[in-house]
Amino acid sequence: METVELFSSEGKGRGLKAVKEQWAGDVIFAERAYAAVVFDSLTHLVCHTCFKRHEKLHRCGQCKFAHYCDRTCQKDGWANHKSECSAIKRHGKAPNENIRLAARILWRIEREGGGLTEGSLVSIDELQNHVEHFGDEEKKELRLDLESFLEFWPPDSKQFGMQYISHILGVINCNGFTLSDQRGLQAVGVGIFPNLCMVNHDCWPNCSVIFNNGNHEAVRSLFHTQMRIELRALGKISPGEELTVSYVDFLNVSEYRRQQLKKQYYFDCTCQHCQKGIKDDLMLAVKEGEEKPSQERVKEIIQFSKDTLEKIDKARSEGIYHEVVKLCRECLAKQEPVLGDTNIYLLRILSILSEVLSYLQLINEAAGYSKRMVDGYLKLYHPNNAQLGMALMRAGVTHWHAGLIEVGHEMLCKAYAVLLVTHGPSHPITKDLEAMRVQSEMELRLFQQNEFMYYKMRDAALQNQPVQVLPEPTTPDVPPGLFAKKP
Repeated sequence: METVELFSSEGKGRGLKAVKEQWAGDVIFAERAYAAVVFDSLTHLVCHTCFKRHEKLHRCGQCKFAHYCDRTCQKDGWANHKSECSAIKRHGKAPNENIRLAARILWRIEREGGGLTEGSLVSIDELQNHVEHFGDEEKKELRLDLESFLEFWPPDSKQFGMQYISHILGVINCNGFTLSDQRGLQAVGVGIFPNLCMVNHDCWPNCSVIFNNGNHEAVRSLFHTQMRIELRALGKISPGEELTVSYVDFLNVSEYRRQQLKKQYYFDCTCQHCQKGIKDDLMLAVKEGEEKPSQERVKEIIQFSKDTLEKIDKARSEGIYHEVVKLCRECLAKQEPVLGDTNIYLLRILSILSEVLSYLQLINEAAGYSKRMVDGYLKLYHPNNAQLGMALMRAGVTHWHAGLIEVGHEMLCKAYAVLLVTHGPSHPITKDLEAMRVQSEMELRLFQQNEFMYYKMRDAALQNQPVQVLPEPTTPDVPPGLFAKKP
């Protein structure tokens, strides 16, 4: 691999560093999965080869478990599914995703050996499993997975020792990369990417990872692209500089992020943002003013926010969205006199409330909350953070649908600039965003030329009726509510 090289990183073990200069949006490397599987809950909704969601999938005629977009995906996935197919038929049912992924890894090792594959800097054998760091609960889960694996593994396949199977299950536990659908909006599977496993963590990284489902829609197979991850530069990276990605969402205080990383990845984060607590003050900001709220009052509101978020999760899981809105409004009423605009507990409520109100078609109200949310995000996130880009896109669409075309178009443009870096111009979500940006720009021009006509055409489109052109009013005595004017 010409763009990166392995090196020993002090206090971190092995890592990757850049060989060449990279700029924002550059693909430093792309890597196909060593093995990957669809989540248990989505096996009938997602293609088992390209991991795209489809309403109508073709089921494997043998095992009745694997599903594919078409014959192309089924043919491409046969090498990985062949042994799995016969094992599922013999076993009577498919095991859980961890067992299926471990089995696919071991079948590939059986076929090709455990050494380096083409384009890989490390082998599966060299990846960390952290089994020695497992707690009692994790060891119990590992034992159960081992039992399930041995029940599923065919007797006519190569037999591996318990220690080696435990190594593979440990690798999956701490190195499994979440795969998303073609729109990047839902996690649909998990895969192992050996080169990506070598990229160390930083809470304020210089790279991001995006999953690309590939494209088999071209008429000529020469132009087909394969499912892969892409490591993309978020800014200028100099030769010799270490490449880093963030393993966790930045929108948590440094102490919590460190706890997360220690629990899931078994290391202590020593990045600058964690050591110095950078932006912690903004994430826990309180309302400024002559009468600053007491520490006791702030603690009380934060605890109330945590309790409310638990209730909201329960209501969302049960689909009681009006209850979610009620809980959010009650929480906001308590938060707003106490917490600052960048406080993460306030932002979480704003995010949930804007999303649910949009779902309930209360678009104008959702737009106001989404604007406050992204204003806070812009002060906290890295300017090229993918989460920020997605939030800007969602808020932009909400404003656009609410008829607030100027703010909506501006947000869509900002989102497009971010996603060009994090996702690239060919990613489906970037293409969708570009289409929305172009459409909103056309509407903005109409709005600037003739505001009356813009709202008339918009109302007609919303009601699915032909436009009735009337003379533009010249007097101020227009009945209130006739047009959806900006507040």
